[in-house]
Amino acid sequence: MKVTIHYCTQCQWLLRAGWYAQELLSTFGESLEQVALAPGHGGHFEVVITLDAQDTSEVLWERKRDGGFPDIKELKRRVRDRLDPERDLGHIDR
Repeated sequence: MKVTIHYCTQCQWLLRAGWYAQELLSTFGESLEQVALAPGHGGHFEVVITLDAQDTSEVLWERKRDGGFPDIKELKRRVRDRLDPERDLGHIDR
């Protein structure tokens, strides 16, 4: 599975996107094939997970749709639910 974080360069959201990527890699490590940062514009912020080799993807978080930026706990839960639903995220699940 791959995660792509689309972020707005005009809004200077690179540090935020990079932090999300770092947190996902710290938690899921090699269970994720890749976490990519994809620059864009127009206030766009979206986290997309690609589920398989056929590039089936799902939007996990979209800033306008979901009301701002995700809490890291919620983002990790959403990734875990697609990657390995049985996985315990420790204090995040409590």
